[in-house]
Amino acid sequence: MDYGLIGGKLGHSYSKIIHEKLADYQYELCPLTEEEFTDFMEKKAFRAINVTIPYKQKVIPYLTEMDSRATLIGAVNTIVNRDGKLYGYNTDYAGFDYMLQRHHIDVAGKKCIVLGNGGAAQAVIAVLKNNKARDIIIVKRTTAPGVITYEECFDSHSDADVVINTSPVGMYPNTDASPVDLTHFSSCHAVVDLIYNPIETQFTAQGRSLGMISVSGLEMLVAQALYAVEIFLGTTLNKEQIDQ
Repeated sequence: MDYGLIGGKLGHSYSKIIHEKLADYQYELCPLTEEEFTDFMEKKAFRAINVTIPYKQKVIPYLTEMDSRATLIGAVNTIVNRDGKLYGYNTDYAGFDYMLQRHHIDVAGKKCIVLGNGGAAQAVIAVLKNNKARDIIIVKRTTAPGVITYEECFDSHSDADVVINTSPVGMYPNTDASPVDLTHFSSCHAVVDLIYNPIETQFTAQGRSLGMISVSGLEMLVAQALYAVEIFLGTTLNKEQIDQ
């Protein structure tokens, strides 16, 4: 394989379609078991790959070097093989940042709620910090250090300005679900969902109906893919291709 995506379950991935529209190469989807993952990384039989759940942290021991964003986030979604040495990057950061800028969502000085605390959330949190968010409240259904429950969120943070869903709640095939009822957040002016299937989630649809800026995850998916292609090929692409 020259270029492709590794992960656990990849049946609903759009990455092949996106990469082959952005670049002139064949892009393969390569689902791997834990055992297959170890063998794959040791053989290094690829030019460049993207990485998704559950391997964004597990690839790190195989890398010679990570860029500053991947190091900050603690997760890698893009790897380039240079003469048998593997270099790791994180384009989720740039993809999420693109989405905020594209929709004029200014988080500086704002209270931001992040729903979920997985690998994608770490990229989101890094972008929020870099863009000078005043407060970043991380919410999970189970208690953990540094996070609060949904009940605590509703009780103490109904004044949030921006709500971002990084959890899988509302993703295909469970499209009738939403992580929160946005009527809890009377001051909220923007909601962002990292889910891209369906393109419009219950979460973003409710936000739109309440007059909030509402953005789902397809733009972030395409943007992070474009930035990955730039790293793969050592080139610069026209950012207008993201909208196209």
